[in-house]
Amino acid sequence: MVKPFVFQVSGFQNSGKTLLVTSLVSILSKSGFTAVTIKHHGHGGKPDIPVEKDTSRHVMAGAAASLVEGGGRVIIHGENASWPLTKKIEFMSFFEPDFIIVEGHKHENYPKAVLLRREEDLFLLKQLQEVKVILFHKELEGHSELAGLHIPCFPAGGHEGVQWITRFLTEKAHNCK
Repeated sequence: MVKPFVFQVSGFQNSGKTLLVTSLVSILSKSGFTAVTIKHHGHGGKPDIPVEKDTSRHVMAGAAASLVEGGGRVIIHGENASWPLTKKIEFMSFFEPDFIIVEGHKHENYPKAVLLRREEDLFLLKQLQEVKVILFHKELEGHSELAGLHIPCFPAGGHEGVQWITRFLTEKAHNCK
């Protein structure tokens, strides 16, 4: 493993990506690893920023980026920064994490978990590369397309999938030591 190890969590809106990402980050952190996250804001438009803060005022005034630091926390606001995922990974690597967990960017080629909500989502399995594990919602339980795969499949929202991913990630970390 070349540090940091990048792992993606992919799926459509409301499939449980954020819950999975926060669970993984919490478990990895409690296990002594550091993780940073990159989230693709796929809801259209720009992500909200708190307008009443000085850094927001700086950006609204025309700054391309603004950074505020205090008490060990760094917050960065940027405008017109349409970076490809590789550039975002390079930027987040500055924090020297063990893992970069990417929420979204499903068509990028990093090892990933795919969350499937319903039958219409199954086409993702033919489109996406580097799928290491699948987490499916109740509607897909026992579906024939999942049964024939040679990829681990677990119910979404359960502990088995999170445990499998955690083992996968920690094995990657231990293999590089």
